[in-house]
Amino acid sequence: MAGLRVLSATMLLSLFFALTPATAQAPIPEGIQIGLSTDAVSITAGFSGADLTIFGSLENPDPLVARQGRYDVIVVLEGPPRPVVVRRKDRVLGVWVNLESETFENVPMSYSVATTRPLQDIAEPSKYKQLSLGSQNLYMMPADENDSPATIEEFTAALRERKTATGLYSENIGGVQFLSQNLFRATVRLAPNVPVGTHKARAFLFKSGLFIKESSAQLEIRKSGFEQSVFRVAHEYSFLYGVFAVSLAMITGWLGRLVFRKD
Repeated sequence: MAGLRVLSATMLLSLFFALTPATAQAPIPEGIQIGLSTDAVSITAGFSGADLTIFGSLENPDPLVARQGRYDVIVVLEGPPRPVVVRRKDRVLGVWVNLESETFENVPMSYSVATTRPLQDIAEPSKYKQLSLGSQNLYMMPADENDSPATIEEFTAALRERKTATGLYSENIGGVQFLSQNLFRATVRLAPNVPVGTHKARAFLFKSGLFIKESSAQLEIRKSGFEQSVFRVAHEYSFLYGVFAVSLAMITGWLGRLVFRKD
């Protein structure tokens, strides 16, 4: 009986030591982290646009996958969401007038993308739709969802085209570069008319076309100097600011009339 107990204990210990290496060798999932050199950017009236650099790292990358270049990173800098009204002008009796409009809720005022490769080479289009990743895949929520789908689609396309034309929506293919197997650098564009407010930097990690993980950080963009004072007064004392602006325009017009009047 004692021999049977010893045999059973020996078998259990053998099974334990046989399973322990397998557990220790279980793969650790990859992750991604990003960091900003500053959490605030100040701009002045003479701001003509700039490139913002974002650094990041992969956590627990597979060395073989890294050597084969099968890791991809997409970095997005997304501006503050606000309502946007899109209007369509038509010619009536020789005059261009606004006939139709569509209001969209929570539209990112700016959207800059940097990628390791072209989007079509990283993952399937359906994956970007699921992640709402890329300016063409952002869901523009109409204020009135009872409008016809064709009308909503038309105004959505016009909104995207307008944002792209003004530089607020941009894409930098190859803007993400790996400095080593786990360190990378991303460059995103700040347009000259970049909106002030809280921007969100997001990094998406893909492995062989499959989405792995996302990381994010916040960036505050604000005006500085005299422009900041005017901006603050206009928002905090909007009525007084409006009265002052109208009064200044009237005085300027009156002075101009005195200077340029003909006797």
